Amino acid sequence: MKRFRPAFVTLAVLIAFQTNVLLQASSSTEPLTGTQERSAPERVSADTPRVTPGGAKFTVPKEWSITTGKNLVILEPPETDTHIVIFDAPAGDATAAVTAAWAAYKPESKRPVKLVTPRPAKEGWDERQVFDYETSPNERASVVALALRAGTSWTVAILDGTDPTVEKRSAAVGLVFESLRPKSYKRESFAGRKAHPLDGERIATLTAFVESSMRQLGIPGVSIALIDQGKVVYQGGFGVRELGKPERVDENTVFMAASNTKGMTTLLLSELVDQKKLKWDQPVIEVYPTFKLGDADTTKKVLIKHLICACTGLPRQDLEWLFEYKNATPESEITLLGTMHPTSKFGEVFQYSNLMAAAAGYIGGHIVYPDRELGAAYDAAMQQMIFDPLGMKSTTFDYAKALAGNHATPHGDDIDGKPSVASMDINYSILPARPAGAVWTSAADLSHYVQLELAQGKLPSGKRLVSAENLLMRRTPQVQLGEDASYGMGLITDHTYGVQVVSHGGSMSGFKSNWWALPEYGVGAVLLTNADNGGMLEGPLSRRLLEILFDGKPEAEADIASSAAAHKAELAKQRERLVVPAAPEMAAGLAKHYSSKELGDLEVRSGNGATIFDLGEWKSSVASRKNDDGTTSFITIDPGTEGFEFVVGERSGKRVLVIRDGQHEYTFTETV
Repeated sequence: MKRFRPAFVTLAVLIAFQTNVLLQASSSTEPLTGTQERSAPERVSADTPRVTPGGAKFTVPKEWSITTGKNLVILEPPETDTHIVIFDAPAGDATAAVTAAWAAYKPESKRPVKLVTPRPAKEGWDERQVFDYETSPNERASVVALALRAGTSWTVAILDGTDPTVEKRSAAVGLVFESLRPKSYKRESFAGRKAHPLDGERIATLTAFVESSMRQLGIPGVSIALIDQGKVVYQGGFGVRELGKPERVDENTVFMAASNTKGMTTLLLSELVDQKKLKWDQPVIEVYPTFKLGDADTTKKVLIKHLICACTGLPRQDLEWLFEYKNATPESEITLLGTMHPTSKFGEVFQYSNLMAAAAGYIGGHIVYPDRELGAAYDAAMQQMIFDPLGMKSTTFDYAKALAGNHATPHGDDIDGKPSVASMDINYSILPARPAGAVWTSAADLSHYVQLELAQGKLPSGKRLVSAENLLMRRTPQVQLGEDASYGMGLITDHTYGVQVVSHGGSMSGFKSNWWALPEYGVGAVLLTNADNGGMLEGPLSRRLLEILFDGKPEAEADIASSAAAHKAELAKQRERLVVPAAPEMAAGLAKHYSSKELGDLEVRSGNGATIFDLGEWKSSVASRKNDDGTTSFITIDPGTEGFEFVVGERSGKRVLVIRDGQHEYTFTETV
């Protein structure tokens, strides 16, 4: 199912769990009814390392509580509807270990297992298996177990929670799972090692890895660039721009880079701070008085540096701009922020907001060109102050220009898991909020941007575009992402393996991208892909680069093979319960027209035996599914618009379709 998450959210928990932000569950709190005696809950005031009774190491997140039993610990966030259970399991295999963990934690639970998938050995664990459980959409449940073996000992981690809390606390959940390691394990570190040069042999090894990964993951086209000692040492493409057509990808092929626009936007802000037109610690309402969030107190607290910090407490709330964008403008997108309310305290947790990032860019553009329309001002400011000085000649926000030239076409898996050309329709949704993710660029162009990051603001000519101080301010941690990573201003800084890696990713429908910079070594890399499955290449490519540079343990190739196998297994399992085309008797019960105050109109149509949901801006064929709780869901299945789930219901005597993201529910009600 499609998740419109930032591409960089590759926390260990998201590797282990197949939680779906469009599936939700009841928020009622279930009692902990295991039979073991347990200690009183202890709430910690800071991230706190602990060990299980059996000796496995983990970290309790700040403000979470921990309860300990004979051979288990239970972690609970400030919300009481979610638990992470870590159980020391004296068992012979993964299934027995997981069964014992549930018996100790919640023996009355009878939730059926949907899928079990193996993962490669890693982080001191000799064996890893993920148990994914059946949930019904109205439950809003996130339930999964991870069985880990070190030697002959098993450790089981269970996530048993609700989608709203799991999404809001994703960084903290990630911290728990990232930090869970055997008691005797010492994490691999490259600190202090000299990096090998990216010579011809190592470049060939890396490009061979990319080509092999493309075949396994079903990615039609990839473009990359590699930088060593601040200089581009390789740039090129692999595969085709579009399936069924002969044109090959090269280093000048443009792709949507999506959220990688954010770092470019904060680079614009850095230049404005250099010019004394902004201050990082300046309240936004001083610069742009009409800026307004749904909470007046939070509005006052937001400083310029907070606009792309993911730290304001404003939740991810993307469906409103993804569904209703035909008449949207930059001004209306900023106004939409005034309807959005924080779901956590300011600075408490990582919560990504695309519209806050859009506001950052538009405010910056307005400062440069105060007499122009916000979108035109931003476009001109980025061209003048970022793209032109960096020599990014192909980079643009002009979709027509991008699509008229050497460009990649988006792809996604069809209902049977076959890579297919995807619709571009939903990718136009980000254009009114383009500072958050609408840039088109090539590997050749994006490498210039990464070179500037490595040179701390200097161009190859030696001319300074931006001060080192203000370029580096963008990397200053604003909120933690997990055990070893933090989010700054449109940039991530990670120290997982003892060396600093600065990066960011991007994700729109059919396009996935990432770039990495190792400032200490002058090394960088760029990745652009034309498939949703490209997201599965990002983490392993980063790992493979480090393996080649520092003689690291060979893990990346196993990660690719595991991801490909797990993805195929998950798609096949989902397909088993889908009726395609939608069951006629289920489709017959739908109204012809629905409307949502927030998401616009929905028309139900029939064509060529299929049932089609037409949202105006985009449309898709739908499959039907009978859920375990007796409800019926209709799920969009066309590549490019797949994965949105609408649950059939009735309210106040009218037929409704309910769709949810992690923390919000929207209702389409039948209309005449």
